[in-house]
Amino acid sequence: MPGLSDAWSDDGSADHRFRVVPAAYVFLLRPAADGGEEVLLQLRRGTGFMDEHWAAGAAGHVEADESVVQAAVREAREELGVDLDPADLAPVTVMHRGQPGGPALEQRVDVFFQARRWSGLPHTEERDKSAGLRWFPLDALPEPVVPHELRVLQALAAGEAPRLMLFGF
Repeated sequence: MPGLSDAWSDDGSADHRFRVVPAAYVFLLRPAADGGEEVLLQLRRGTGFMDEHWAAGAAGHVEADESVVQAAVREAREELGVDLDPADLAPVTVMHRGQPGGPALEQRVDVFFQARRWSGLPHTEERDKSAGLRWFPLDALPEPVVPHELRVLQALAAGEAPRLMLFGF
């Protein structure tokens, strides 16, 4: 009997027009001394994508046989060394982004979460992919930030994150 992971293999039944890459992003938030909020960002380095840009503390592709929530919890553990209770993940927005006419790998559906509770002290777990972590006021972000993530952070800071965002269309 085939296992669940067999269901995720590419059997050719989906034309390339219907393929998108799902990903989960986690913004850890904490109260700031001035009464605002701070967000934990990492400086990307050695990844081959948007290196030397600030980005979500934890993010990555949804793997076979896991939900987007499970992916968010896994990425937080793998990248930040923290444990998240799925109940503490609050959806921020879903972003459909892509490059029309571009490669299938650049057709994405990103699910952004925020968390204000976690277990453990956030630290860089993947030193070969990050030049470090830092807390920033949500209303005073560093430069540069990965462009599609910046749009979400700006909406979050404004308190007006829509349920769905488009980027690149």
